[in-house]
Parts: sequence; structure tokens; C-alpha cells
Amino acid sequence: MFADRAKLILVSGKGGDGHVSFRREKYVPDGGPDGGDGGKGGDVILKVDPGMNTLINYKHRRKFSAENGAEGGKRNCRGKDGEDIILSVPEGTVVKDAASGKVIVDMSGDTKTYCILSGGRGGAGNQHFASATMQAPKYAKPGGPAKTAEVIFELKLIADVGLVGYPSVGKSSLLKAVTNAAPECADYHFTTLNPHLGVVDMGDGNSFVMADLPGLIDGAADGAGLGHEFLRHIERNRLLIHVLDAASVEGRDPLEDYKNINNELSKYSDEVASIPQIVAANKCDLIPAEPEAVDVDEDGELIYAEDPVERIRKALEKENVPVYKISTATGEGLKELMSAAYELLKESPKKDKIFEQEFDPDIQIVNGTEPYSVSYDQKKDEYVVEGPRIEKMLGYTNLESEKGFLFFQNFMRDNGILDELTELGIKDGDTVRIYGFSFEYYK
Repeated sequence: MFADRAKLILVSGKGGDGHVSFRREKYVPDGGPDGGDGGKGGDVILKVDPGMNTLINYKHRRKFSAENGAEGGKRNCRGKDGEDIILSVPEGTVVKDAASGKVIVDMSGDTKTYCILSGGRGGAGNQHFASATMQAPKYAKPGGPAKTAEVIFELKLIADVGLVGYPSVGKSSLLKAVTNAAPECADYHFTTLNPHLGVVDMGDGNSFVMADLPGLIDGAADGAGLGHEFLRHIERNRLLIHVLDAASVEGRDPLEDYKNINNELSKYSDEVASIPQIVAANKCDLIPAEPEAVDVDEDGELIYAEDPVERIRKALEKENVPVYKISTATGEGLKELMSAAYELLKESPKKDKIFEQEFDPDIQIVNGTEPYSVSYDQKKDEYVVEGPRIEKMLGYTNLESEKGFLFFQNFMRDNGILDELTELGIKDGDTVRIYGFSFEYYK
């Protein structure tokens, strides 16, 4: 089964808490602090696997978590680091933030591994907080929090040439005829529901990769039919072979098909619409050998139907789109078509399309993008500070210890909370309430 999209929840490991302990040895009744540091939480790492060509591994499992760091121990023993979790993906996978749709990373080109979420730092043990005025600190720093991100994996195939066209025009048959790929071929719509890749061998060690993509229908750019599931795979193609049913087997006009498909490409993006095209006028073996009489002129002479391939060629001359007469059933014209495609690829330098980063969950989360609010409760005569950012900070800060409270005060100052309290008119001795904690304010 082919899978080219997955929505996942990724969680890095929490850092281990620092330890509070004191040396207890014979003849040393009042030993100094010896609490060890906590271990670092595991990272969430993405890695390109050349052997993968689908996201099927993520179809039935949605959440992936790295290991938490272990708590520090006595006698300066450092906690064990949490193990990283490594997620293998096919080359060409674009990772996006699920909420905003912004690109986090494109696993293409030189990007073979990427740390998408780093684990929390291990908390410092109480040995680090000893000073001349506090020789027996009973405080250790909690480990850094885990980070969570909801992301979307999208596979955008990396192929030199993409085959586009209406369903049942012969794209799968063309790929099968010129490569070693084995797509399903039949005379009914949407035989190809999944993309297929094949390598076209031009001899002398030269080759290029061709992709047979699911057939387009009207409205695809708006999501109709296979819609965006089809169109996203075109974005990395350097050349498109537009396959038309020149024999009009199903009664459609091939020139109308050409116009409709290019309209869908334009609606999707200007960049996709600008990809060079060549036309493969397929099923020429089904075109009658002798032209068919369609009318009679004033002199009683028969008027014969124009050769359909010549009609297509004349119509597209003004657009400088070359047209090749082919038959995937008999093999006619296939060599010429592949040679033309290869020459066009040589003329256009290979430029790997890399989607630039627009969002970094590791930085956004650690910098605290969550909201908070500062207000005055007139009824209780208290200043109230609350919000997700504050709640997260409370989760790893011990306000009952002197060092922990100082750490939280610095957090409030660095995030502008103290300035907002001042603007609201707070004075020394006023009460500040933060969830379940209340304290008197002093500068």
C-alpha cells in the first residue's frame, strides 16, 4: 500500500530532575551537598532512508515519544540520558506544522538527518547551589520540559519527468513500456490511485526517473477527485509529458483535455504551470489508416476528417509545445519520445526544489510562544498572572525554595510580566496570585 501523507504527534524526552542529597560518611556528620545532575531527555530525529518510498510506517501509529532523562543520584551521580527516537522517512518528505501548515523541514537534497525536537536539559543537582552563605542548599533544579509538536508528513516524489493526463489515456502503459516499473494497467478510470516510479535507461550509463501520477479531473486544484494528492507530486518534476488520447476512444476532445489539465495546473500554482511540457499523442494504433469522410462540399466532393495527431500538432505549434505520435500498444514513437525528453532534461540544469523552512517547533516552544495574561482582580484586591506559558513554567519550578522562587522572578522579569504589573499600578506589599500560589510583591 502506498501512503504519502501522515499526521503525527512528536514528543521529546523530559530532562531528569537534579537530586538533593548530602554526604553521609563516618566521621563526617555534616558533609556537603552531593546531589547529581539529571540526564538529558531524548531528541526526536528525522532520518532519510534510501530504501523507503512510502509513509506506510506511520499509517497505524500516530504518537512517537523519545525517552525521558533519569533523575540524578547521590554521590554526584549523573542521571542517564534518555534515548533519542529516530524516525525514518523517504527522501522528498516535507514536514509541516499541523496547525499553520508552515514548512518545518524538507528532507531532500543535503538534509539527510534533522533534529525536529530536542530533549529537555537535565536539572542541576544541589551541589551546584552551594555558596558561602548557603552551604547546605536543599534545592535542585527540575529537568527541562518535554516538547510536543503536531506535524504533517507529506511525501513529494522526486522524479525528473512526470506523466500527466486524464484517466485512461495510457500513462501507466507508457511507464510500463519504457521502464522496469510494473504499474497496473486497464481500460477503466483511476487504475492508478498511487504514484509509480520507473527509470528510463538511455544507454551509455544515462538515465532519468519518470513518475506515473494519478489521473487528474476537473476541479483537482480545489481538491476534487485525487486533487492535491496528485498535484503535490508534480512540484519537483523538471519536465511533464502530457499524454493525450489522440484517438478519442472515450469520445473526449484531446485538445479540450489538454486545456482543462493545464487549467488545473495553473490554479494549483504558477510554478507548477511553468514546468516545460511535451505532448504524447497516444493510441495512434486506433486511428483509422484511411481518413474518414465526414461531409460533402458544394461540388459533391467528399470532405475527410483531419488527422487527429496533425490537428493537435497545429493547435499547439503557437505554444511551442512539441507533439509526438505514439502507441504504447505497438511501441510506435516511444524511442523518439524518450530521446526528446532526455534532450530537454539535458538543456535544463537540475535544480532540486527545496521547500524553505518557515517554522521551527524546537525554537518556538523553547522561547515560549504560549500566551499569558496579567490582570487586576478588584473584588479580591489581587493581581492575577495566568496562562499556558505560566502554567508550563510552574510545572518545573519549585516556588517553595529560595532558589526556585528567584528563578521564577527572573522568568517574570525576562518575559515582561513585571513591567505589565507596574503598568497596572502594583505597589510593594500588594498580593500577586499565580494559580495556587499567592505572594506579596516587592521590587
